[in-house]
Amino acid sequence: MNSKTLHRGLLAATITASALFFGQQGMAQGIDSTAKKIGKKGEQIGNKTASVAVKGAMKITDKTYKGKEGPDGQTVYIDKKDRKYYVDDKGKKVYLKPSQIRDKKEQ
Repeated sequence: MNSKTLHRGLLAATITASALFFGQQGMAQGIDSTAKKIGKKGEQIGNKTASVAVKGAMKITDKTYKGKEGPDGQTVYIDKKDRKYYVDDKGKKVYLKPSQIRDKKEQ
């Protein structure tokens, strides 16, 4: 094989490999900057979606504690083990002590 052909082949392979490497780095930086731009808004949307989904599922699977509310006016649910809880803004169940449950205010 000719040495010029070998050098050209090595040069082409090096250029291709470096282009692929730097191209992937650029894409990763684009993803990071987009994630930073979305920031808290994306997190807030995700939390709201989770909260709505959990509340919808709880209305089907668990009973609503009628005439009662949580510490800040949340809807109180009763699960199969007779535990009382409400769903917070992030979609997590927060179990309540009997002292935290109060009668609903008339509106």
